[in-house]
Amino acid sequence: YQALLLDEDKGWLLVGGKDHIYLLKSDSLDQPSRKVKTQRFSVATECANFVRLLQPFNKTHVYACGTGAFHPQCTYLHLGHNTEEPLFTLSHTVESGRGKCPFSPKEPFTARLTDGDLYAGTSVDFMGANAAIFRTSIQGSSQHYIRTEAFDHNWLNGEKLRSYFVGSFSIPDTRSPDDDKVYFFFKERAVEAGQWDKRVYSRVARVCKNDLGGRRSLINRWTTFLKARLVCSVPGPSGVDTQFDELEDIFVLETKDPQNPSIYGVFSTSSSIFRGSAVCVFSMASIRAAFNGPFAHKEGPDYRWVEYKGRIPYPRPGTCPSETYDALHKSTKDFPDEVVSFMRQHQLMWEPVLPLGGRPILTRVNSAYMLKKVVVDRVDAEDGPYDVLHLGTDDGKVVKAVSVIKDNWGTEEVILEELTVFQKCSPLPPPSAPQQQLYVSSELGVAQLGLQRCELYGTGCAECCLARDPYCSWDGQTCSRYFAMSRRRARRQDVKYGDPWSQCPDTEDDSDSVEVKVVYGVEGNSTFLECVPRSSQAELRWTLQVSDSQQQTVGQTHESREVSLPLPFQFSH
Repeated sequence: YQALLLDEDKGWLLVGGKDHIYLLKSDSLDQPSRKVKTQRFSVATECANFVRLLQPFNKTHVYACGTGAFHPQCTYLHLGHNTEEPLFTLSHTVESGRGKCPFSPKEPFTARLTDGDLYAGTSVDFMGANAAIFRTSIQGSSQHYIRTEAFDHNWLNGEKLRSYFVGSFSIPDTRSPDDDKVYFFFKERAVEAGQWDKRVYSRVARVCKNDLGGRRSLINRWTTFLKARLVCSVPGPSGVDTQFDELEDIFVLETKDPQNPSIYGVFSTSSSIFRGSAVCVFSMASIRAAFNGPFAHKEGPDYRWVEYKGRIPYPRPGTCPSETYDALHKSTKDFPDEVVSFMRQHQLMWEPVLPLGGRPILTRVNSAYMLKKVVVDRVDAEDGPYDVLHLGTDDGKVVKAVSVIKDNWGTEEVILEELTVFQKCSPLPPPSAPQQQLYVSSELGVAQLGLQRCELYGTGCAECCLARDPYCSWDGQTCSRYFAMSRRRARRQDVKYGDPWSQCPDTEDDSDSVEVKVVYGVEGNSTFLECVPRSSQAELRWTLQVSDSQQQTVGQTHESREVSLPLPFQFSH
């Protein structure tokens, strides 16, 4: 189940599976679902029709594509206007899915349907060796078919590595629709790293929506295609950084300014020495600065990549044509030959895109799992907004985390929760986060999770504050969902410090408030005393009551402790 499409307004969730598309109610996945069968080609598993693409086409139809037994095909799913009982029927019209959908159910790809055109990064052959970025016109669109140049490593370098497309998004650059661009995120073999160096780099590329290709050169090819390196690394001593080179997933967090969303990326190491994952945040300002900076260029007797310092033709390569800015260049077909010729040889930018803060906001090194997917929810807390990360792992977990900015402008990563969703070790396809639900899918099925589970933190003020969960606050009686508009004076929350002493009026180090449990043990034997903290931020301290007037703290959680005790004794925690 690799394709999910959610409609929050109509309250349904579409799930693409093997030979079927399922329609579920978004608020209750346990209710009976409806399904429509796609064309089946063979009983063999690999030769089934795996639905890989579900994109909204208009208010009544969804564009769907499947592998079609290694012969990709696309069609339209009719839902109608009735939100209570959608029609849910497949069109009899079937189109070729080449350049829109991959041939294999396991091959990574990306696609985005916007303004009647499908922008896709995928392979174009059965073996998956030739990858390209396409624009294909869907019904009613006047745009032309266009793609990256074939078998040219300077455009996309998939040598001995299938160009791993991760995501694609339509992001406006200015208020003028002529400047609208589509951004692609992927990883590839680094052409600038040297002939014998097989390292992998993560990339961000962009194309103009109104690109029609060249008139005499680059016909039906992008004339505005540019790409830059995405860097996610931990600074080290003597300038030696720990690189997380391979992009695994990307999430665009929309803000009040549609031109400047926050870009969250999950990266992994390609090192054979250690395995690790990291999350980096990028701004659109830094991405645009890289595309407006110097170009990379091959020169010299050994053809090394250097910064291009020659004359740059006008209009600047990569600029979208606009009659508003220049009446002579209404289309890319009006670009001068020297601009098109320059673009054929200079797709790569010299400056990389660095993350905000110069380092990841979260890292996991030599962990039992690898981070694979991310979705971000911006939550309003008592002391301001926090971006809560919901991370999918390769062993079926969902990790909820938040990065807290400290007083010294450093960051602290706080793991709020780790929840095992699927027992089988399988990657999690992109989850979706509407209102207060998280949808996660794998080969085994689709799961629905609440973004917050404040009731697990108990009813105490201290336990709720120690959780440091932006979703939750103590309301005077229990730990419940925090609402920024709530005027209850009793609300207590401390995401930044997690300090119950400053928040909770009745926080005391008093054994009288401790729950007493009687446990019987046998002399000379060991007895297990269980005390589970409400949250991962809470710390347990064990106090030994040796006598009526003497207490002794003997240990803490997360450490293996064995204590030999005289009789009689009393423990509190």
